[in-house]
Amino acid sequence: MSHSPRIRTVVSCTALVVALGAAATACGSDDHPLSAKPYDAAGQISFSGPVGEKKPGKVDPDKPLVITSDDDGRITDVTATDASGRYVAGELAADGARWHSTSPLAAGAHYTVRVSTEDEDGAPGRKVVGFDTGTPKTKKTLDVTFGPKAGKYGVGQPVTAELSAPVKDKAARAVVERALKVDSTPAVEGAWHWVDDKTLHYRPKEYWPTHATITAHSNLGGIKIGDRLWGGNAKTLKITTGDRLIALTDAATHTLTVYRNGEQINQIPVTTGKPGFDTRNGVKVVLGKEYFVRMRGTSIGIAEGSADSYDLPVYYATRVTWSGEYVHAAPWSTGSQGYANVSHGCTGMSTSNAEWFFDTFNVGDIVKVVNSDGDTMDAFGNGFGDWNLGWKSWRDGSALVGGSADAPNPAERARLRPESV
Repeated sequence: MSHSPRIRTVVSCTALVVALGAAATACGSDDHPLSAKPYDAAGQISFSGPVGEKKPGKVDPDKPLVITSDDDGRITDVTATDASGRYVAGELAADGARWHSTSPLAAGAHYTVRVSTEDEDGAPGRKVVGFDTGTPKTKKTLDVTFGPKAGKYGVGQPVTAELSAPVKDKAARAVVERALKVDSTPAVEGAWHWVDDKTLHYRPKEYWPTHATITAHSNLGGIKIGDRLWGGNAKTLKITTGDRLIALTDAATHTLTVYRNGEQINQIPVTTGKPGFDTRNGVKVVLGKEYFVRMRGTSIGIAEGSADSYDLPVYYATRVTWSGEYVHAAPWSTGSQGYANVSHGCTGMSTSNAEWFFDTFNVGDIVKVVNSDGDTMDAFGNGFGDWNLGWKSWRDGSALVGGSADAPNPAERARLRPESV
């Protein structure tokens, strides 16, 4: 008489023992397969050891799912899914003796496990069982806040994810990143980049398509991320994009040229930063618009009463860095606009041109500066300089692709007072 192979499913310190015959079928009650009465000797299901905090039958999701076979048979296939159809990744040993999960189980979830076997004579067997996970005894919750706020933005606007707790371990970062989804219509290639332990930015390889719909959501809920750290809440974000507006500021020719969807629609004479106060080169993203700003030289360390000191009312100010770089009206320098760079770092223009720019550009639109003697805009820490990283460097900041990029501490991203005129 041949012996049927035995399969033992072990979750955490809860031992789920399933003896499978070659022609075994699923057994157990509809409500709770693991707590069902024995079906027969070939389909016996039983517990041994602790079974959870509160309700019998609930197992600890903090441990992996492990399935082993005895010497009389081998496992040929295992699939484990939760109630929403998400698969638990796993690895099957070459000899079919053992299968174990490689992705974390969710807390408070119901799982269905389908095990296919083969006995020593090659006869197939199959078993379908279910189990519920409980709540870990001690845990911290990682909530996610997506940004920006819902609304319409320019094609340069990155999607951000702020975490409620730091995540430093690369394996834990991979769990987080894999669960944070960004979809766009039309679809484009994109990736997350870890700015620091609590902040991620997502952008496409190129700018977003015009008139796109972008949705960010999280599948982290109930998922184990690391030691005593579990995924928590996240509100889905939906934003849209408008036309592709790009302002190209050439500090050498003292002009700002505006393109809408690739076609030039305006060219404005401007002045940019003078020597010692050179405007930053590179791509910047509009952060906001302020009709009136009082700008003082003391905010950037210029001594009051010195030759470079200023204290001016400024109108139609379009902000591109947190440290105070703007595109704004500068009626005091109209004689230099189009001819010389005399500002303290901002891009100045006539009041009428500044009003047009203010009314035309919105948050997320692109302002790019070239041919200045200034440094290149930082990728992070002073606004959205994300586009100044090449695609390879951007992808290297993903926990799923490369190592995390060195980036400023969140404290370095403080919103400073206006710096320049």
